[in-house]
Amino acid sequence: MDYKSLLIQVQKTLSSIETSDDLAATVAQLAETIARDFREQLGITGGRLYECRDEDYLLVHRFGDYGSAEMGILVPVTYHPIELVLENGIVVMDPTDPGVDPVLEQKIGARRFAAISVGDEDWILSFDVSPELSREDILFSLNLVRYTINQKLRTEHFESILDEAQRIQQSILPQRVPQYKGYEIAGRTVAAEIVNGDFYDFIPMSDSILGLAIADASGHGLSAALVVRDVYMGLRMGVDRDFKIIRTLQKLNKILHRSRLTTKYVSLFYGELEENGTFIYSNAGHNPPFVLKEGDEHHFLREGGLILGPTPDASYNRGYIELSAGNVLCMYTDGITEAHNEEDEEFGLDRLIDLVRLNREKPAQEIVSTVLNAIEMWGRAGEDDRTVVIVKGVEVNRAR
Repeated sequence: MDYKSLLIQVQKTLSSIETSDDLAATVAQLAETIARDFREQLGITGGRLYECRDEDYLLVHRFGDYGSAEMGILVPVTYHPIELVLENGIVVMDPTDPGVDPVLEQKIGARRFAAISVGDEDWILSFDVSPELSREDILFSLNLVRYTINQKLRTEHFESILDEAQRIQQSILPQRVPQYKGYEIAGRTVAAEIVNGDFYDFIPMSDSILGLAIADASGHGLSAALVVRDVYMGLRMGVDRDFKIIRTLQKLNKILHRSRLTTKYVSLFYGELEENGTFIYSNAGHNPPFVLKEGDEHHFLREGGLILGPTPDASYNRGYIELSAGNVLCMYTDGITEAHNEEDEEFGLDRLIDLVRLNREKPAQEIVSTVLNAIEMWGRAGEDDRTVVIVKGVEVNRAR
C-alpha cells in the first residue's frame, strides 16, 4: 500500500469537513467518514467515540459496524488498555492480553481493543477492524487515522486563533475616515499574511488637533501583530492621559524593551496636526514620511530617535512642519518602498515620491489606492505588509 498517497487522500477528504462548535460531533464525523470512505484501504469497519469525563471515558457516539455497544457506557481511566492508549497514543490488544477485561469488551462488542487518543486526550476512538488484518496492518491504519484527525483538529484550532487575531487587529484600525476641517485623510493597510505587522491610526485629541500614527513591527504575521496591538494600546493610553509626544514614545520604548515576544522592535511615526496647519511630530526609526510642497519641493520628516525596543533609555526629539492647502503628506511602511519586482529591483522612495506628485490633485483616497495598486503591479505578492496614509491640505471657505 502506498502510505503517502493514501495519507493525502484521507487528508483531502477530511479537509472538506467543517468543524462545528461541538468538537465531539466533529471528531465523530471525521472518524465516521474515514470508516465509510476508506473501509477497504484501512480495514476499519466501525467504532466508538469516548469523551473524557473526570476519571472515566463516556461512550458518546457510535459509527459504522459498532457491535453491541450501548450509549453511556463508562470506562474507567484506570482500565489498563485505556492507560496504554493515553501513554502511547495508540494501542492494539487482543482479548487474551493481560489487563483486557473480556466481560467489558464483550459488552461493548469489540473483538480487539484497537484505539487511539485524539485532541490532547479529550477523546478516545476505539475501532472495529477487519478480522483478516494483521497487527502491523492495524497499527498502520490507526497511525494514519490518528495523524490525520489530530492534524485536522490542530489546523482548525490554529485557524480559529488566527481568525480571532484578525478580528482584534481589524478592531484597532480606523473604522472610518476622520472628518477634519481643511484636510482630506485616507489610509489603508494590506497584510502579507492573515494578520499584519503594520498599523496606522487617527486619534482625535480635540476639535482642533488630530493625532496621526503609522508603525511597522519587525517581521510580519502573528508575533508582529501582537506587538502592534501593544503599540496601539500604549499610544492611545498616552494620548488619553495628555502625555506629550516625547514622553509617550519613551514609555512605549520601555514597554517594548521589556517584552518577551520574539518580535519586539517597532518603528513608529507619530504627529499631531493642528487645524491651522502646524504639524509637530517625532519619528522613532520609521521610514521618513514626506510632505510635497509647491512645485517639486518636498521635505522628509526625520526628526525623532531610535526604533522602539532595542535600547531602554532611548531619547527622542520633536520635528515641525507646516501643512498648508495644496500640500500632501505621505506616510508609508517599508513594504511599499522595498517591494521587489521579478528582476529583484526595489520600487524605491524616488518612485513613490514621483507617483504621489503625479497624482497629488486626486482625492486622498484615490492617491492611497493608486500607490497600493502600483505596488501590487510591481512587487511580488505576500512579500511584506504594506501601508499608506495620505493627508492632503485643501482650501476651506472660512467664515469672516
